[in-house]
Amino acid sequence: MTDRAVDFPLSTEIALLRQSWWLHDARWYQAVKSRFGQEAANELNAEVMRFVARRVAVLYSRRRPTPPGSGPREVAATLQQLAGLMFTRAMVRLDATEFDEAEGAWETVVSEHFALKMLAASRSLEGYDCPCLDLRAGWFEGIGVKADDEVVACMREGAESCRFRACLGRAEP
Repeated sequence: MTDRAVDFPLSTEIALLRQSWWLHDARWYQAVKSRFGQEAANELNAEVMRFVARRVAVLYSRRRPTPPGSGPREVAATLQQLAGLMFTRAMVRLDATEFDEAEGAWETVVSEHFALKMLAASRSLEGYDCPCLDLRAGWFEGIGVKADDEVVACMREGAESCRFRACLGRAEP
């Protein structure tokens, strides 16, 4: 046995780290579901997802803060950067579309989501509640942006892609 670690390129190490973290997440979800039931697994999954997303967003914001008064294109670009930190593009394909600058709104389309594929493969998709809004709420909180966010369509419910509509909060007069 050798004392040296395998020398991977940084990008490979990062991809392995992401995959390992998500594998841990999947096994954790399955363990909670088996021991405490689907409702507890969904509730804890959403809580943990929001926490992790907020933490990633806070760390990101320390280096690249979202300026006050940023519009939907800037905020959407930040969310895409955060998605890139948490997932590889092969794991989750997320794109911002349909910007309405006047309303401060945009849609996000998720056309690829590995978690749903893994849940289907493990026969755990039925009863699974997607924590997507919790994840996105964590991102918004972490970058210090107030936004209303809603699910427009969900692959879990049979849609071709997941769609979210976010609208930036307006400052009180």
